Amino acid sequence: MTVAVIGVGLIGGSIGLAGRERLGVPVHGHDADPGALAAAVAHGALDAGFDTVAAAVAEADTVFVAAPVGALPAALDAVLAAAPEDCVVTDVGSTKRAVVDGREDPRFVGGHPLAGAETAGVEHARGDLFEGATWYLTPTPVTSGVLYERLHRAITGLGAQPTAIDAAAHDRLMAGVSHLPHVFANVLVSQAAEALSADDERLPATGPSFRDATRVAGANSAIWPDIYLANRDALVEGIDATIERLQRVRGDLAGADAQAIADWNTRAADDRRRLLERELAGGPVHELRVSMPNQPGVIAQLALELGRAGINITDMALYPAPDLRDGVVALWIAGDEPAGRAEALVAGLGFAVARP
Repeated sequence: MTVAVIGVGLIGGSIGLAGRERLGVPVHGHDADPGALAAAVAHGALDAGFDTVAAAVAEADTVFVAAPVGALPAALDAVLAAAPEDCVVTDVGSTKRAVVDGREDPRFVGGHPLAGAETAGVEHARGDLFEGATWYLTPTPVTSGVLYERLHRAITGLGAQPTAIDAAAHDRLMAGVSHLPHVFANVLVSQAAEALSADDERLPATGPSFRDATRVAGANSAIWPDIYLANRDALVEGIDATIERLQRVRGDLAGADAQAIADWNTRAADDRRRLLERELAGGPVHELRVSMPNQPGVIAQLALELGRAGINITDMALYPAPDLRDGVVALWIAGDEPAGRAEALVAGLGFAVARP
């Protein structure tokens, strides 16, 4: 296998390092900035850098497009126009609808690794950046099952945990847990600064609550405006819902309703605990063999339904029949309970499922 990386900053560079170190494959790359491309080769993130996208992907089996969100659609179109017919193409953007909608190519699978750092640039790239990280995949009804399997295996090899999710659901989730917190952090720091300026006060020593809540304020302006705009529908919806919640809290405060405030605070504590609790993937790994027709979209349907149920596919393999009319998908699921739920879910979809 040969991997190509288009855009060699922190994420693209880390993919290159992990590909060379963990997968043991050659990694080719391209970046619009010749200096960044040279730095990626010098840093060991690429075996070879190329002046054009077409040259970088010419021999690739798997391409990761790590361009900024605003540049992703054009970059993906350029890659898909040049990539071989049997090459899987994915991206790493933090919003998915803008790149998935209307891009009906069986080679394409949207992606988003939940990994990063406070620093940027290929000089900060690390081969272990994706270790244990969730890596969202957004297959479409036309995504090739064979290519999806290849990408799933490659991402697992990079150290991450691939999880299928619908593109719209991904963007709503990211609006709530990532983009909206950035908006609030910006608002909080500006509000505090304006209040101090109005009173002509010196900035006091900030407590941990303010520091924690505003750590991401003013994040990289070369990146975040495009993220906000690409996910503006979900973000506006989240802001509106937050305003409604704040109005309810305001009413309880104005009415000095101590019990309502106490109940609100307790619910928040309970919600936070549930969000932080994660089921460990310990226990044995179970193999499920699913018989299904060789039709467009069936692999995507299966992966998405398991992802919606919170069931992680540890590994997968495809075994097509000689006539290619149907075949078997082998899934490996960690843990007794998740494997049981997966078996019931797959059977409920109408597919024959067995444990060898």
